[in-house]
Amino acid sequence: SLNDAVEKMRGLVNTPIKLTILRQGADKPIELTVVRDIIKVKAVKFRVENDIGYMKITSFTEKTYDDLENAIDTIKKQVPNDKLKGYVLDLRLNPGGLLDQAVSVSDAFLDRGEIVSTRGRDPKDVTRFDARAGDDIGGKPLIVLVNGGSASASEIVAGALQDLRRATVVGTQSFGKGSVQTIIPLGENGALRLTTALYYTPSGKSIQGKGITPDIKVDQPLPAELQGRDLTRGESDLKGHIKGADEGTTGSGSAAYVPPEPKDDLQLIYA
Repeated sequence: SLNDAVEKMRGLVNTPIKLTILRQGADKPIELTVVRDIIKVKAVKFRVENDIGYMKITSFTEKTYDDLENAIDTIKKQVPNDKLKGYVLDLRLNPGGLLDQAVSVSDAFLDRGEIVSTRGRDPKDVTRFDARAGDDIGGKPLIVLVNGGSASASEIVAGALQDLRRATVVGTQSFGKGSVQTIIPLGENGALRLTTALYYTPSGKSIQGKGITPDIKVDQPLPAELQGRDLTRGESDLKGHIKGADEGTTGSGSAAYVPPEPKDDLQLIYA
């Protein structure tokens, strides 16, 4: 199994391992020697195209905000401010991650205002997160891309920038994962993961079971090989999910698909 293979490949950092690979079409097995190392995945990928800064956040980890700041600084160095038209923040297929990173990423584009609030069962159990002064992109136009694969922390960012009229959200309905989980240690290496609160956007809308509705809906056609397959992802489709205050009858989610080639990416082209 895959787990068995991974277990056999594990070892100390900087030690070699020989892999024998069976490849379709090859006359004989291929042998490769690689060196074990700690894999560091960058949470932010970026590039400049037509004087527009494109930044894709794949997840919200401990280094996401730092990676975003590096991306913005690099883009500014590549394109003079008077020629830089704006930015695209791609949150499609981003499943979420750390709340503090979502707040920091939102804050990077805001001067003021509430970013998100969490509310528990007790009406008094409310925590608010506010933006600090300073827009890191100097008020340049901003487009945020979302789809059915955008969840949790991604929806916090998209919802904050949309509600505070800082960005235009383009794409399709997001996943709708707006619940807060707390880990309670139980001893003996056990723990209980308990939902304790829900996320709300600055305008007071619940993300749970509803998601973020884009300002401009742009559907992404599926390639021929995926036609007929249901790629829709949404919290409201999950059995036993917590029903959100704004869920309604339409629910949340949409197709979670992004073409591998930018030339086929209608949502990105529209942005």
